[in-house]
Amino acid sequence: MQDLSGWTIAFDLDGTLVETAPDLIGTLNRLLAARGLPPRPVEAARHLVGHGAVALLKDGFREAGAAWDEAEQPALLQAFLDDYLAHICDHSQVYPGVEAALDRLAARGAILCVATNKPTYLSLALFERLGLTARFAAICGADAVSARKPDAAHIRETALKAGGDPGRTLMVGDSITDVSAARATGVPVIVTTFGYTEIPAKDLGGDALIDGYGELEAAVDSLVAARLASPISAGYVPAS
Repeated sequence: MQDLSGWTIAFDLDGTLVETAPDLIGTLNRLLAARGLPPRPVEAARHLVGHGAVALLKDGFREAGAAWDEAEQPALLQAFLDDYLAHICDHSQVYPGVEAALDRLAARGAILCVATNKPTYLSLALFERLGLTARFAAICGADAVSARKPDAAHIRETALKAGGDPGRTLMVGDSITDVSAARATGVPVIVTTFGYTEIPAKDLGGDALIDGYGELEAAVDSLVAARLASPISAGYVPAS
């Protein structure tokens, strides 16, 4: 196995590290119920999780046959965020093998960080409940960087905040947003097949696919080796 010292691995959160759909859709359903509207089944709305709270709300209202009032959006969004924080870890679970995989990568010298479009305060609240916080050198929601994914700034600035080199970074995510952000940054991306995406994971254009965290190390090793073998074609930027 390769020495990963100097390499940074940036992770998405929802659908990548944690199965969060049950709690996010649970919040949506409580807001719908308060207005006398029918709930959304978890499986029917999972693909919307990566698109943010407003997308979930609009979908819930649309599927319930209710009109969406843009003027009500700020109040509804705040109600969603408040309820979600109160129920942030009722049913959310770390995907199998995550902790062990993170610990092995860290033991080999990798810098670990999180680049998520989820607000930072919600990400931290969830990680505290799950016992993941200390495993990451930086946890950056969209509010902690100058531009959110798919903009390159999100991965680049998160890597820098973690003390890493954006030119020696890999991304791990589950959606086209993650793949697009990695491409914009010029870094390899590993795609999970168990996350939240309308497009099949194999069609997202990632550099590697993993069906579980037992496969993560091998994927990282393969991409790092390829990066080192072709620094110019891979867009590799040597550490200063």
